[in-house]
Amino acid sequence: MNTPSYKTLSASKETVKKDWFIVDADNQVVGRLASEVAKILRGKHKASYTPHVDCGDQVIIINAENAKFTGKKFTDKTYVRHTGFPGGQRFSTPEKVAQKDPTRILMHAIKGMLPKNKLGDLLLTNVFIYIGTKHPHEAQQPKELKFNSKQPS
Repeated sequence: MNTPSYKTLSASKETVKKDWFIVDADNQVVGRLASEVAKILRGKHKASYTPHVDCGDQVIIINAENAKFTGKKFTDKTYVRHTGFPGGQRFSTPEKVAQKDPTRILMHAIKGMLPKNKLGDLLLTNVFIYIGTKHPHEAQQPKELKFNSKQPS
């Protein structure tokens, strides 16, 4: 018999073990932080990664209001949305969005780095973004996660 003695295992919803991580966004660059968090949410850091299954972990982001943009993006970058009505295109900058809700900037960046389907919507429910250092997830005993990212200039 010339068959290999191993099988490729595919993770399923029942076999996935989810961990909790906490990330401090203080002085982190928005895009670099979002890409690292998206990898954790997707589960690409695990050996049991399966593309069509939610095998990622839960991520808590604190100090979201202190995340930075490099260059002039904070004032010059444009977010575009549409109301759904004719002529309903609306434009905004991160500066205006941060005045209303600073967590939306990180949520928007992370959402853009996840799949654009039902799985991406499901993965987005695994991230919790908070202003300041307080969060209601102490019972989950999250592990601190640090990324080697460059500081903004």
